[in-house]
Amino acid sequence: MTDLTPPPTVWPSLRATDARALIRFLVDVVGFEETAVYGDDHTVRHCQLSWPLGGGVMLGSAGNRGADDKWALRPGSFGCYVVADDIDDIHARVTAAGAQIIEEPHRTDYGSYGFAILDPEGNRWSFGTYRGEPRKP
Repeated sequence: MTDLTPPPTVWPSLRATDARALIRFLVDVVGFEETAVYGDDHTVRHCQLSWPLGGGVMLGSAGNRGADDKWALRPGSFGCYVVADDIDDIHARVTAAGAQIIEEPHRTDYGSYGFAILDPEGNRWSFGTYRGEPRKP
């Protein structure tokens, strides 16, 4: 991050058929930190998972607000890019956990090194070293 790059304030959100299992996968395997989880044994009303380098995602159980849900997202339709330094370590963990690799580790023409997976719900996650371009002054 440079002086011109503000801290993350955009938090993607998703819904899951089995939110508790998705939380465990994202925390125990991928490396997110469980910051807050609200709900009961069966339903997650709100969950914040923080990424160690900044930002994170929010998720909840599909249908957790009933038929009048104004934020009814379809499970498995989410995609997210996550900046990471330890690409090979994350790749080894998700591979050992049986995640479906949809793009093996590779270098891009814009200087990133990364890979992509599908999580147990079918969401797409891309991990890479590209931090984005700094804002212009």
